[in-house]
Amino acid sequence: MSQDQVFADWKEREALAEAMVPLVGGLYRDSNIETSVFGRLIIKRSVIDILKAHRYARQIEDQELNVVDTFPILETVKKLNVRNAHIDAGKLAIKYRNEGNGQDLESFLKAELAEVIDSEDREATDIVLYGFGRIGRLLARLLIERTGGGQALRLRAMVVRKGAAAKDLEKRASLLRRDSVHGSFKGTITVDEENNTITANGNVIQVIFANSPDEIDYTEYGINNAVVIDNTGKWRDEEGLSLHLKSKGASRVVLTAPGKGVKNIVMGVNDGDIDAQDKILSAASCTTNAITPVLKAVYDKYGIENGHVETVHAYTNDQNLIDNYHKGDRRGRAAGLNMVITETGAAKAVSKALPAMEGKLTGNAIRVPTPNVSMAILNLNLESETEKEELNAYLRDAALHGPMQKQIDFSNSPEAVSTDFVGSRAAGVVDALATIAGGKRCVLYVWYDNEFGYSCQVIRMVQKMAQCTLPAFPVEG
Repeated sequence: MSQDQVFADWKEREALAEAMVPLVGGLYRDSNIETSVFGRLIIKRSVIDILKAHRYARQIEDQELNVVDTFPILETVKKLNVRNAHIDAGKLAIKYRNEGNGQDLESFLKAELAEVIDSEDREATDIVLYGFGRIGRLLARLLIERTGGGQALRLRAMVVRKGAAAKDLEKRASLLRRDSVHGSFKGTITVDEENNTITANGNVIQVIFANSPDEIDYTEYGINNAVVIDNTGKWRDEEGLSLHLKSKGASRVVLTAPGKGVKNIVMGVNDGDIDAQDKILSAASCTTNAITPVLKAVYDKYGIENGHVETVHAYTNDQNLIDNYHKGDRRGRAAGLNMVITETGAAKAVSKALPAMEGKLTGNAIRVPTPNVSMAILNLNLESETEKEELNAYLRDAALHGPMQKQIDFSNSPEAVSTDFVGSRAAGVVDALATIAGGKRCVLYVWYDNEFGYSCQVIRMVQKMAQCTLPAFPVEG
């Protein structure tokens, strides 16, 4: 193909991607349809982002895929009045290519999507963020991004303690507006000091100043049956977290830290343990969420005798900026200057979500001078033999087609480094080129955005609690 032909082909695909932007946006706003291409969300994405999402298919599926294949999928989805669904246009296009058997596209999609054609809307669930730190602000961004047609989770309020600054609200809005790691907020934010509200992309968020959960009446703000997401970490047991349930208008509580005496849920692994009677749940830790899905995948196929988990973790707000007193060993030393050996409960916590791992894992952590993205190194002794290519192929399939595809991602780039995984929505990303395997032993390297990837897991858990998880198509397995 000549240079002119290559460029002409690019312009054709670019034009189709430009036409896809309003189509994807309309499906989301009007029909509550989330659209992705091989797991990469393309809602509110740029033309280049959409083209890159299609390119990912070649890396993972070993098949060429471009907007010429997926644009007709989305046009037909709109024509069929599909509603309230997660549509993976890339997977549907490949499935149609491989299994269409001469059918026209409309007939194929009618059969594939019959369950969600003309489906009814669902009532929105009110969400309250208790605390507005690193995780709280990312949860706010995700909730605002995913408001869509309003049939899922709606961020109604955030609860904080009154700060000493004269312009408290403006400072909190500024932290939502700008982030040194995750970049600027995609949209508009306005502050109403008189009514104590922050409005972000049309979402009016009531700011409530309080010192204790049980002193708040959410119904005064029109909030009812709300899920309160406590991201302060101040209360971690049932007794403390139950304070939230004393607030009028609050019905359920989610803790964004390991919980004591409550269910610790890792989405994709033990979310089947969530039932309608649960009032308090924990989303475990970022590291537990990163490693447990990969461990489950390996355990299901090969079995695991025992192993060691070493976490190379970005520094956190708990550490000191410069040397100063800290109640924990070593954490008092300057976080930006030192690698700091510390303990992690993640290895033991795995068994709360995956009981088969009880007593089989040890673990330690090394805090390193980077602000975000961590790595877990899983050194495992298996019950059956494998080798690198086989193990990687299995994990790649798990990332693309398995039941934990939202939790496990897969990278085979020889140039990937930690900053490349900022903003990853997966709980963990297997670095295939670093895999070591032979006989009954393997070492796996798993990247994870310990802030954003974890926040995505929390949102998935809240969606399941609120029974508003969108059914995904095509149905796999």
